Amino acid sequence: MASPSRPWAAAERAVTTRATPPGEAGILDAAVAVMAEHGYHGTSVRDIAVRAGVSPAALYHHFPSKQQVLVTIMERGVEALLERTRAAVDAAGPHPADRLRALVETQVLFHLEDQRGTLLGTSELRALEEPVRGPHRAKRQEQQRMFDGVVADGVAAGVFGTPLPEEAARAIVVMCTGVAGWYSPQGRLSRTEVVGRYQQLALDMVGAQER
Repeated sequence: MASPSRPWAAAERAVTTRATPPGEAGILDAAVAVMAEHGYHGTSVRDIAVRAGVSPAALYHHFPSKQQVLVTIMERGVEALLERTRAAVDAAGPHPADRLRALVETQVLFHLEDQRGTLLGTSELRALEEPVRGPHRAKRQEQQRMFDGVVADGVAAGVFGTPLPEEAARAIVVMCTGVAGWYSPQGRLSRTEVVGRYQQLALDMVGAQER
């Protein structure tokens, strides 16, 4: 029976009998799960190792610190989002309404793919340390600027009527990111339906003209 002072002891013994321990991906998945439950500062390296089914030493083989685990999760996330967003906008064509629809679809679906991971990326930004925090914030701002640019282009072209383009663009991003906090696959809306509704909401927010 495990000692009450070491509740992870049984899990540590189980690690020694596992034939193929998870690699980096398994450790990252475990870190997302534990940090989503307890927060970055409430999670230890041992907590992550136990959830992943590896020893702390095995975790340190992949990551030198808990901070590096968080950095990897957040950097990979924002880089993937930027890549998808650029591709979606490029494929959408020149019309601002089509480009805004593409932005909304990408932002919503990305945040529904891994809801715990994207929520972690939002809530634990404050836990990132320099020199990573500054460049990471810049990447997030780049994502926002893509929305800003499309809305501004629509206003300049006379197809969006909002008098507050910057505020509208920020509100759209917040709205799309927020789906990770409330969406349930068991709910009444499918992901596709959420995308369609949010696309219409975004177009309404910028005062898009009928085409």
